[in-house]
Amino acid sequence: MTYPSLLTPHSSRGFFITGTDTGVGKTLVAAGMLSGFANLGYATVGMKPVASGCRETPAGLRSEDAETLLRYSSVTPAYRDVNPYALAPPIAPHLAAAAAGVEIRIEIIRNRFDRLVAGADVVVVEGIGGWLVPLNRDDTVAELVAALRLPVILVVGIRLGCLNHAMLTAKAIRAADLELAGWVANCIEPQVALFDANIQALRERIPAPLMGVIPHFDSDSPEKITGHLEMKHLAEILPKPTTTLSPNVAPGSGI
Repeated sequence: MTYPSLLTPHSSRGFFITGTDTGVGKTLVAAGMLSGFANLGYATVGMKPVASGCRETPAGLRSEDAETLLRYSSVTPAYRDVNPYALAPPIAPHLAAAAAGVEIRIEIIRNRFDRLVAGADVVVVEGIGGWLVPLNRDDTVAELVAALRLPVILVVGIRLGCLNHAMLTAKAIRAADLELAGWVANCIEPQVALFDANIQALRERIPAPLMGVIPHFDSDSPEKITGHLEMKHLAEILPKPTTTLSPNVAPGSGI
């Protein structure tokens, strides 16, 4: 399904982070990018449009991924804008939404995205699962990215099978006429046979620049990851920072 009425002119104001699978480090890369852009003087905010496996809190359902993105954002919007769909069951989003009696609607996500764009220089949007994960009866993550008009950063979890997953995902992104701005190699296992050879094989086959190689860390640390990302090259895709908001100030009234 296409959404011509939802196309937004803000395509240069952020990135969409997708992955070769779930659990490959999308949140860490997104948080690392938020931290890196803030260091370069950009007002930044993260977005997790859809999250399943959320926990119940006094304030309502909360996603650990969304909270991580908020923690590394330099502006602080309302949680409902960062994570419009927080779902409890730890299952595929369209199934979790059905279990909760709600329908994930791309136009609502786009509306919340526009609110975030209005208060920041850069919005880093993290997907859920892989590229073709269903969101509702008709739409997948791919349709969401088309509606947001964002360039895509592909996080490749380096492990056995990653070559096939990475090349299939890159091909699908290009087939959808969307921009694959770059990819990040994330060593998600302590030991990977022929790690450098795998990276080289992907460099030769993915038609986009390598934007970072993240070694395996004992603990999750976006600050460490920032140092392994090509932040200056990523920043070349963006306009110069213009937002004058102070860090950790909510952008606009009523948010």
